[in-house]
Amino acid sequence: MDTFTEPAIPPLRVGAYTFASRLLVGTGKYADLAVMRAALTASGCDVVTVAVRRLALTPASGAPSASLLDHLEKRFQLLPNTAGCFTAEDALRTARLGRELGISDMVKLEVLADPKTLLPHPVQTLEATRILAAEGFTVLVYTSDDPVLALEIEHAGAAAVMPAGSPIGSGLGVLNRNSMEIIIERAKVPVIIDAGVGTASDVAIAMELGADGVLLNTGIAGAQDPVRMAHAMRHALCAGYWAARAGRIGRRRYANASSPTTGLISAQGGPSVLGE
Repeated sequence: MDTFTEPAIPPLRVGAYTFASRLLVGTGKYADLAVMRAALTASGCDVVTVAVRRLALTPASGAPSASLLDHLEKRFQLLPNTAGCFTAEDALRTARLGRELGISDMVKLEVLADPKTLLPHPVQTLEATRILAAEGFTVLVYTSDDPVLALEIEHAGAAAVMPAGSPIGSGLGVLNRNSMEIIIERAKVPVIIDAGVGTASDVAIAMELGADGVLLNTGIAGAQDPVRMAHAMRHALCAGYWAARAGRIGRRRYANASSPTTGLISAQGGPSVLGE
């Protein structure tokens, strides 16, 4: 058999956009901007999310305020999001503001149901998706892991469906693999698993399920060493991508010996019982 030479992972295409990396990373919760920049670079991402509502930064020193955008390298594709919105109307206003500011006509749509769970509101999310898609936005939609709702969101015009692996910032990973596999199997648009990533193995699992990409923030920003964790997330995504396409072995209840059990030689020199 020929030695496997790892080719480049194909780019992720969302609407009219093409991204070299399938890992999308957030810009919140970092200890400082220097750590954020180092972690984003280490992750290998080329898409970073920015909360439109939190673009202004006021340094603790009392220096003039600056925009987060001033601290991001120009090579990054910015993905404005509607984080903190609890109604469709509020999310629409925020998305339009991001486009008017010249950030992007691509938007990560979040319409949250309540501040405790931070789970998406299904009705408000669906309504906002239809309107933004009709207005020409490239809409990446944060949703629950409900396969029916995910399909409705796609039909409403979403360019990508982003089901939550588990609650935002929980670090619980992908809790409902069966539902996630159904969403991925039926989708005609990219499925990017979003929220709940705690460590690199969560990213690998998401990609092994067949996801087109993973979006995360807290899993890197909240790690004791964000830069090292960003490296781990980057490699985990590659591992999961190739594992999904390698054809894993089936799951079995009992053992299945790695060594062959036929043609063995017994202590007496003849065929063993296993080989007979």
